[in-house]
Amino acid sequence: MKISAAREELLAQLQTVSRVASTRVQALAGVQLIAADGRVELRATDQEITLRVPLDAVIEREGTVLLPARLLVDVVRSLSAPNVSLEQRPAEQDVELVAGNAQFHIRTLRNEDFPAFPEPESDGVVTVPARAFVDTVLRVANSASRDETRPVLTGIMVSASERELRMVATDSYRLSVKETTLEHPLVGGFEANVPARALQELARLVQQLDGETLSVGVRQNQVVFQLGEVVLSSRLIEGQFPNYRQLLPDSYEHELSIAGSEVTDVVRRIALLAQKNAPLRLSFAPGELTVSSQTPDIGEARESLPVAFQGEPFEIGFNPDFLRDGLESVGSGDVLLKLISPLRPGLIQSAEDGGFLYLIMPIRLNV
Repeated sequence: MKISAAREELLAQLQTVSRVASTRVQALAGVQLIAADGRVELRATDQEITLRVPLDAVIEREGTVLLPARLLVDVVRSLSAPNVSLEQRPAEQDVELVAGNAQFHIRTLRNEDFPAFPEPESDGVVTVPARAFVDTVLRVANSASRDETRPVLTGIMVSASERELRMVATDSYRLSVKETTLEHPLVGGFEANVPARALQELARLVQQLDGETLSVGVRQNQVVFQLGEVVLSSRLIEGQFPNYRQLLPDSYEHELSIAGSEVTDVVRRIALLAQKNAPLRLSFAPGELTVSSQTPDIGEARESLPVAFQGEPFEIGFNPDFLRDGLESVGSGDVLLKLISPLRPGLIQSAEDGGFLYLIMPIRLNV
């Protein structure tokens, strides 16, 4: 194999694809360069996620080579010349990289150890608006669990049919649901528990490439996303995802409408003093909400804002990061805060977007 490409183009595509290269398995720590049929493609995988991106390059000799991903990115980033050539030298088991007066010889990895990638199919593929899909992902992704001992909760349950796109994520301490109404009905539909990390990587790609439509193909244990010539695939998570509707309370004692930007700013400020697992306290009194925090040996903070609260005063505690995530996910406009009691979960909703809700468990407060 021998190819040449602009350094900036090569670096950009290498940085994109190497994000999914494994850091644990040596055979998967590489990026595969394939020059065939008049095009060049870069591939990487960590067994869970696979990613393939095109490279605008001149092919002088076709072939396939596997190189250490991190090293290759660092080398190309360090170059000053505008163009780079890469030539495989089978006898030396390396690739010669030349840019200006700089010359590198990088040992290749075993191509035989690199897995085959799933090919996109035309049957059973659902085409969805890329921006709407990504916006929905970003509204719920923070609520997915990072605890690998409960793999079913590390995913986002994605459902698409007719004119609705719905995503649900929970780590058992909080729950996010976003229902997006689409402008045009979908042809076909699907439901799958997709690893949150795969969907977050997909969101980066869509934002970077600014594509309009996204093709989604769900198979028995795998999902394949295609955005132009970029293809990302991921294994699906097995197991029963929680029925989120059963987790939602039937009714609430208090329902308050609060200016979203104002309460979010207050929570951000006061949370600075909620450290070492200290909760954020929300104290309600007629006409007023006081947000406070206290961490021994560090300090304390409090701030009040007017709210339309009526009834007996009470105090409820929340994880500051979880509460901030929920408020920030609402976006612009007023926030609806629905509460029952200090020991029951609270619900955060957008006053304008009825399709988003965020359920958060409270923390028991010490008097």
